[in-house]
Amino acid sequence: MRTPNWLFLVLFLLLINLQYRLWVGNGIYAQMKELTQQIASQHAENERLLESNRILDAEVLELKQGTETIEELAHHELGMVKNGETLYQLAE
Repeated sequence: MRTPNWLFLVLFLLLINLQYRLWVGNGIYAQMKELTQQIASQHAENERLLESNRILDAEVLELKQGTETIEELAHHELGMVKNGETLYQLAE
């Protein structure tokens, strides 16, 4: 028994329509491409934040272990002076 030619034509047009939606329209391919770009930008942001966290961890460890950093912060930010030191202020 022979299948009519119009059935092949209808199936072929349906296939073309589905492929068009997949590759050109708002189908899976377009969403996948957008999500891939979002993932790449999120990876870059994560790396930047991890580096920032490493720097902050090193600063915290240094503040916990040594007094030199604390003294330096007290000198520069709070204007504190140790016993026996002389403070000189320059007017601008």
